[in-house]
Amino acid sequence: MSGNSLVLPIVLWGRNAPTHCISSLLVMDDLATIITGCHDGQICIWDMTPELEVNPRALLFGHTASVTCLSKASAGSDKQYLVSASESGEMCLWDVNDGRCIEFTKLACAHTGIQFYQFTIGTQREGRLLCHGHYPEILVVDATSLEVLYSLVSKISPDWISSMSIIRSHRTQEDTVVAVSVTGILKVWIITADVSRMQDLDPVFEEESKPIYCQGCQSISFCTFTQLSLLVVCSKYWRVFDAGDFSLLCSVLSENNQSWVGGEFIAADKVIIWTEDGCSYIYKLPASCLPASEHFRSNMGKKTEGSIPPLVYSIADRADKQLLICPPVTRFFFGRREPFHKLLIQGDSAGRLTVWSIPETSPLQPLSSLQESVSISLQEAFDKLMPSPAGIIDQLSVLSVSNEPVKVTASVYIPSQGRLVCGREDGSIVLVPATQTAIVQLLQGEHMLRRGDTVLLILVFHNNKNYIYNRYDQRSLVSGGVDFSVIIWDIFTGEMKHIFCVHGGEITQLIVPPENCSTRVQHCVCSVASDHSVGLLSLRERKCIMLASRHLFPIQVIKWRPCDDYLVVGCSDGSVYVWQMDTGEPGLGGLFLCVSLQGNLPKYSHNSLVVQAMKTNVTDPDMHVLFFDVEAVIIQLLTEEAQRPNPTLISPETLQKAQGGADKGGSFLANKIFKQVKETIKENIKEHLLDEDEEEEEEQRRREEKSKSLSLLEYNLTMDTAKLFMSCLHAWGLNGELDEVCLTRLGMLRPHTPVSFGLISRGGHMSLMLPTFKDSLLRQLAEGCAEGRKLSVSEIVGKGTYGVSRAVTTQHLLSVISLANTLMGMTNATFIGEHMKKAPARPPRPGTPETLRKSTPQASSPALQAQIKQGWSQLAAMHCVMLPDLLGLDKFRPPLLEMLARRWQDRCLEVREAAQALLLAELRRIGQSGRKDTIDMWAPYLPQYVDAVSSRKCHTLLPRQLLYLFFSLFFFCFICAVFFLCFFFCIFLLPFYFLISLRF
Repeated sequence: MSGNSLVLPIVLWGRNAPTHCISSLLVMDDLATIITGCHDGQICIWDMTPELEVNPRALLFGHTASVTCLSKASAGSDKQYLVSASESGEMCLWDVNDGRCIEFTKLACAHTGIQFYQFTIGTQREGRLLCHGHYPEILVVDATSLEVLYSLVSKISPDWISSMSIIRSHRTQEDTVVAVSVTGILKVWIITADVSRMQDLDPVFEEESKPIYCQGCQSISFCTFTQLSLLVVCSKYWRVFDAGDFSLLCSVLSENNQSWVGGEFIAADKVIIWTEDGCSYIYKLPASCLPASEHFRSNMGKKTEGSIPPLVYSIADRADKQLLICPPVTRFFFGRREPFHKLLIQGDSAGRLTVWSIPETSPLQPLSSLQESVSISLQEAFDKLMPSPAGIIDQLSVLSVSNEPVKVTASVYIPSQGRLVCGREDGSIVLVPATQTAIVQLLQGEHMLRRGDTVLLILVFHNNKNYIYNRYDQRSLVSGGVDFSVIIWDIFTGEMKHIFCVHGGEITQLIVPPENCSTRVQHCVCSVASDHSVGLLSLRERKCIMLASRHLFPIQVIKWRPCDDYLVVGCSDGSVYVWQMDTGEPGLGGLFLCVSLQGNLPKYSHNSLVVQAMKTNVTDPDMHVLFFDVEAVIIQLLTEEAQRPNPTLISPETLQKAQGGADKGGSFLANKIFKQVKETIKENIKEHLLDEDEEEEEEQRRREEKSKSLSLLEYNLTMDTAKLFMSCLHAWGLNGELDEVCLTRLGMLRPHTPVSFGLISRGGHMSLMLPTFKDSLLRQLAEGCAEGRKLSVSEIVGKGTYGVSRAVTTQHLLSVISLANTLMGMTNATFIGEHMKKAPARPPRPGTPETLRKSTPQASSPALQAQIKQGWSQLAAMHCVMLPDLLGLDKFRPPLLEMLARRWQDRCLEVREAAQALLLAELRRIGQSGRKDTIDMWAPYLPQYVDAVSSRKCHTLLPRQLLYLFFSLFFFCFICAVFFLCFFFCIFLLPFYFLISLRF
């Protein structure tokens, strides 16, 4: 999607939750939000109540590799920021409240640990991120821009850092960074205020380097209760050191071949240690490790292994639980602000979060096991929802013998016809109109009684599942399945045109070559199979022109070098093969290091609706995201309005009004009409170019007539898209009278399930609300309901959508207001009537017989038109001005002023006008004090330039009359001084000069 376009995603998750194999875990300081990263690159945000109820809220997309570490990136509670890093060196800065990606970068090194560090310079607080990983230094990164400022470097025995901890000093201005390398050498860096202000890449060397013989260090933790102890956990033992001189206080070996992976101080005298298989144990430290005890450091110089700390109790014994694919991730967190819970949280490969609340006192029975407080997975959260989360074609996929729908394994959207093609695991391919099937899944109406009427065509051939990609012309569809075959279909008739059987494994990918390839390759599709082979299949010649099958490992990526006629194949082991596309021969001896490759990136097309199939793992069924481009919807609505014959546009009264209003900004209206006419001419020219001969046109007409028999409904794609979009965005349940107008007069439909919206941010990063978000909304909204009244679905949609985040509110209000204003200016802009069943008719071509000319529909009555326009006007006014009062300020997240300011000069007129109206309304709502606070907040980011004229007016210290007087006095004094010097020369110096001349 274009970065400047206003694009809103709506996701249909289906009944199966996405795979979420947890690889990293973080809890924010307020203990209200849990963040989990997974091996597939997604990040999940979970809400947690003070009663320890956990509910998944949103899924963040943006990383292309496994998430290795998570860290907070802010210290305040008003703005909660999160930073994440992946194995491929990507770093992203996220807003936890709405899932926006604020900043992102990519480094040449992969981080395995990140810690947030905040320091004060004068009255300002700045944040830094200390990163370590697969490189022999610690990088100090700015927490807002993700720019590397400087690095902490080792002079003695530089090596990779295994773990790191920051020791904050409350007595001095010096903080200490303690790290242990992979070879067991402890290193110490001192960070002062001067070092923190460094903005260059000069390295900072360590102050101390000491071997502590802790090879394979897993974690380091500093005791915040005493600030005098340091816990170092290795795979086979854990040790406690004195934080002053790093002398060893106690050491404990692992038992029963357990492998320790982490630990933390939970009190001044207790530590918790967890193992690789998910078990955790709490130990009570001996008196020699307690600074408050008189026996502190009493065992110095003795055999420390003799003083073994007693085991208090164990947690999470996984002996009787299911076998996991990956080791679970365990972390300990405690609340620094209320609630002061001490939580042990674990995430596993099944997407399950388990939380234990650790009590302050020891249990009465020693060696007892602590029971979990809450345990929930994504799939369990999905199963609790009533009704179940909707899939894109669930109404067509539910089997009679089972309530579970057939899984969709591959999908492709055809924008020109508005059709969605879905391949299912039973080998069938289903063609449906995208907007119609989405309306069935999301909205209420008469269509609920005929949920199966949206199917257009079902193709059955493949043995199990299908992988589908785009068509090359108006009739062909290409699919591949687990039966090793690739098939070309006629999309109108359902006829199988050709079968390719060249691979020895199931088809895993179908890729379209880029446009700048040779003519022969442009008519091919690239197929990738599980037998590590790649083929170029010519759809025009009906044969395989290249088959590369010498790869030793599974194929992960395909790249193109069209200028060199090379196809580049990347395998899972890191090897790269280069093949010539026309001949199929190895291009450069098989292996080649590729530095700059031009990939086949999808081009942005101005379609009002794009349906994109997504999955977090290759084993998951497809979930579908509907991307609504508001600007494209507006353009298509105005184009169809210009193409629709309207007698009122050419009536004498209209002409007189147009002539009378020409002087009042009529040039803008003329330009708008000229653009619309220009687009219409383009469409007509395109039609004439496509119809090259009568035979091809007749053949196309016959095929379309045959395909029409497969469809039970003709519909207007643009109006259907606008209907679906506006019905999902409207704040239902806030104004009963307006809701009735929307249903009866405007033709909108109520949602029968809460809609899962999304948010697209910088760099194409995206956050999608999970269908379980409504549970937390119910708890929040129930407080405002009188007498415990149960909220309806429409009230959840209306009150919940605009209470999620400020960014979501801004995007939704801009979309609703701009579309409502567009529809208000159109003729017969209602979603009820005959015009919804077919696209608007274009003017007949010259020479068409009168009998074949279609009769133009008569315009509606002026009274009906006035009611429709009034309905859209009320809709726009409610979302622009009345929404804060209807929702209540405690349930309403106001729009972001900076996002509205960026849209002030948007290229789309309707979006620009909506942004201006919404910005002015928001500025009036916040009042004078709010506007002053906004200016103060924006002042540091405004450009520092001053106008010369205004500068003279503003910075002059004296009035203009005083300046004139000053210059006049200065000129008078100068004249007097010159006259005095001349007089002095004539009276005194001139006689003296004559006397001297006479003497000599």
